[in-house]
Amino acid sequence: MYFCIIMNANLQGEPHRPGRIEVVCGSMFSGKTEELIRRMKRAKFAKQKVEIFKPSIDTRYSDVNVVSHDQTAIPSTPIETSSTILLLSSDIDVVGIDEAQFLDNGLVDVCNELANRGVRVIVAGLDMDFKGVPFGPMPALCAIADDVTKVHAICVKCGSLAYISHRLVQNDKRVLLGEKMEYEPLCRDCYQKSLTEERKENGE
Repeated sequence: MYFCIIMNANLQGEPHRPGRIEVVCGSMFSGKTEELIRRMKRAKFAKQKVEIFKPSIDTRYSDVNVVSHDQTAIPSTPIETSSTILLLSSDIDVVGIDEAQFLDNGLVDVCNELANRGVRVIVAGLDMDFKGVPFGPMPALCAIADDVTKVHAICVKCGSLAYISHRLVQNDKRVLLGEKMEYEPLCRDCYQKSLTEERKENGE
C-alpha cells in the first residue's frame, strides 16, 4: 500500500500548491539551501513559473546564484530589501527565498501577501544566530508558515544532531559570512562545553 502511494506521488509530479508558506530552517551545514533548491527544481519540472531571491550581501559562492554547500546551484535574483520581492513576483507560481535571516522584518508581510495572492512561498534560513538567539524574521515566519521543516547538521564533536552554528573566530558581529573555517555545527551539550572552555581560556 505504501509503495503504491509513493508511486502515485511520483507519477503525479509536483502539484500546484496555491497560497502557502513553507519554511526550511536549521543550523549551518544542515541542508537548508539544498532542500530549497530541490523544491524549486521540482516546481520548474512541473512547468510552474518560479523565481528565487537571496540577500545581496550573500556572495560566498556566487553573486547571483543560490549555491548549497555541496555546490548545487540555481539562478537567483539578489535583493537589498524584502519589498523588492513583491515588485518582481508578478505572474509567478512559486517564490523561493534563501538566507532569509539576513533580510528585514518586512519579509513576514511580504510572504503573507504573496501567499494570500495564491503564491507558494518557500523560505530557507538560519533559525538562530551563533549565540542561540532567534535570527531576524525567521521566528515570525515559522509562526505564520503552513509548514515548517527543521533540518539538522551533524555535531562535529560527538555525531549527534546539531543544535547551533558555533562561531570559531573571535568576532561579535551578528552577521559574519563564513563557512567551515568560521563555523562548526554543534549539539546543545557540546555547545555548552565549548562555551565553558572559551570562558576558561579568557579567564572568566
